[in-house]
Amino acid sequence: MSFIPNTGAERAEMLKAIGVSSVEELFSDIPAHLRIKGLDLPEGISEIEALDAVDSLAERNVQTKKMDWFLGAGAYYGYIPAVVPALAGRGEFLTAYTPYQPEVSQGTLQAIFEYQSMAAKLLGMSVVNASHYDGATALAEAVLMAWKARDNRPRILLPADLHPEYKQVIETYCTSFGIEFVQYEGAPEAASFDEKTAAIVIAYPGFSGEVYPIRKAADRAHEAGALCIVQADPVMCALMKSPGEQGADIVSAEGQSLGNPLNFGGPYLGIMGTTEALVRRMPGRIVGETKDKNGKRGFVLTLSTREQHIRREKAVSNICSNQGLSMLQTCIYLATLGKQGLKEVARQSYDKAHYAAELIDRIEGYRVRNSQFFREFLVETPKPASQIVKTLSRMGIMPGLALSRYYPERTNELLVCVTEMNTRAQIERLAAALKEASK
Repeated sequence: MSFIPNTGAERAEMLKAIGVSSVEELFSDIPAHLRIKGLDLPEGISEIEALDAVDSLAERNVQTKKMDWFLGAGAYYGYIPAVVPALAGRGEFLTAYTPYQPEVSQGTLQAIFEYQSMAAKLLGMSVVNASHYDGATALAEAVLMAWKARDNRPRILLPADLHPEYKQVIETYCTSFGIEFVQYEGAPEAASFDEKTAAIVIAYPGFSGEVYPIRKAADRAHEAGALCIVQADPVMCALMKSPGEQGADIVSAEGQSLGNPLNFGGPYLGIMGTTEALVRRMPGRIVGETKDKNGKRGFVLTLSTREQHIRREKAVSNICSNQGLSMLQTCIYLATLGKQGLKEVARQSYDKAHYAAELIDRIEGYRVRNSQFFREFLVETPKPASQIVKTLSRMGIMPGLALSRYYPERTNELLVCVTEMNTRAQIERLAAALKEASK
């Protein structure tokens, strides 16, 4: 029996009700070249072949263990204590979904509450939500949040030194809004503010690894009636001043480096925090602590700005998942390491990165471009960086990201990342290999 969800007449009536003449007009906002015209799917394969195909893909995840790994650029190879996947993989967590009936989801709500409490302290914010798909979507949501909070002032200041993929996500998110993006170079306090500026975005650190100060730019933004948004490295916040301490109004971050594996690109964790003044404009969920009628500790879904929970016209966002499992892994990771443990991870990353930069900067033909950095730094190379990456990859070393991947004109720039996972021997092998590759 054929499944016919609605008739042609019913479809025509619905289209008329929303004010369009055809299905094609309904989807006119989607560029023609992005619309799917039939699915080009391969022929079916056997279970054995499917398992082989999945295994071959999964095998690409373990390259970090087969090579000396110095690639970062937004996704970082870090140590994950065994307790993190062991607890997160328990059935009661692994099978849990969105708490549609929060009063009977006390375990899930407590995990969210503990995560939000630790993440808020790390970022220096009053409150953190749970949560977003990844750091890029969290930042895009932060931009929309600031734009709406400032009476739709049209202008958002974006740093030139922002991850190019984050820029693409922001532009995609904001396609249907009247937002003007103005790019600024260098230190954020030098950006130009006026009465049309809704917010400034500060990358902390920038895509190049450069760490820019926040306080002066935040003060200038507030004087102009604008907000300060910071896209932060959460591990760096354990060692350096948090964005909240420096005057940020909204902070977004990628939580992958807090207990989530690289996983061939996902799922990751978008973190967002804000001040009490803006809490009701923040998308996502906020869990609060309370007591039941017997005086026992309990948890409630204090705020949820999704249209399923409040009147549709008041909905702030339609985030369809709270990324619960990734959030849980970060919660367990932060609780396991504690304040001193996370600070030690950050300190090791900082010290090892600066040792690597010192060795590389001594090599003839190479020059480190950063004045201040945390665990990533930009290196000017004597040959095309993509060529160096290929050469060293064959030697079992992934030296970093060739910036020509995103900027074709920047052929001789290599972004190197060092984390707590890199040993002194690996760093010295990298320096020796770079020296050999320059000949």
